[in-house]
Amino acid sequence: MEMDDGTMNHTAARHRRLALTSILGLCLACASVLPAQTPASRPAAKSVAPIDLTGYWVAVISEDWRWRMITPAKGDYASIPLTPEGKRVADSWDPAKDEAAGEQCRSYGAPGLMRLPTRLHITWQDDNTLKVESDLGMQTRLLHFGDWKPVAGAPAWQGDSTARWELARPAGPPGEAPKFGSLTVVTKHLRPGYMRKNGVPYSANAVLTEYWDLTKERKGDQWLVTTVILDDPQYLQFPWVTPIQFKREPDGAKWDPTPCSATW
Repeated sequence: MEMDDGTMNHTAARHRRLALTSILGLCLACASVLPAQTPASRPAAKSVAPIDLTGYWVAVISEDWRWRMITPAKGDYASIPLTPEGKRVADSWDPAKDEAAGEQCRSYGAPGLMRLPTRLHITWQDDNTLKVESDLGMQTRLLHFGDWKPVAGAPAWQGDSTARWELARPAGPPGEAPKFGSLTVVTKHLRPGYMRKNGVPYSANAVLTEYWDLTKERKGDQWLVTTVILDDPQYLQFPWVTPIQFKREPDGAKWDPTPCSATW
């Protein structure tokens, strides 16, 4: 029997609808027998950690020494892509005024803290929260995994950080623990501060993204390497990317808690 083109198209469309309906029904049936993945059923971040970040770490200043080891001169914002407004704010920096206002921790917020010549002490506060303490400035960052939601409140120097493991799973049996991976951290809700000790600013709308990796040398030294991206359209022409390195220490013998200061 011959059919014209209109009849053929109508028949083909009806067949496609029937096929899609069957596939949808099969998917719904399969979904009904699969357990829903709830936050309670997900493994704790600590249990699936592909790398061990816990312990003591010391910053190794192998680049940008003049901006990280001493207080740079006012107006020295070389290498940072500041907007005109960012330059204006940096040029108005007054450390004595910061001290008098109780704002001496402005360079110890998350975007500036990791670039300071500090030591870090990293521990698990609970199964889904990494705690990162600094001896310089005596700051504490909390890196929250899973479905943690920021708590309403005033912005803070360390902001609100959400973290996730980037897992590289082994070619082994199902359920085998990952052997490789890294950590991604995104920090928002920041109290405005300085990305450099001499008043180079970041705003309350800044977003800090960090990629944490571990490397190990043949002689056994272990390094924490973080790639930091600061995005702040108010004060930066484009995101500022910088690497930071820490070396693992055997213990906390050199841990030296020191309060914030506007200058060194």
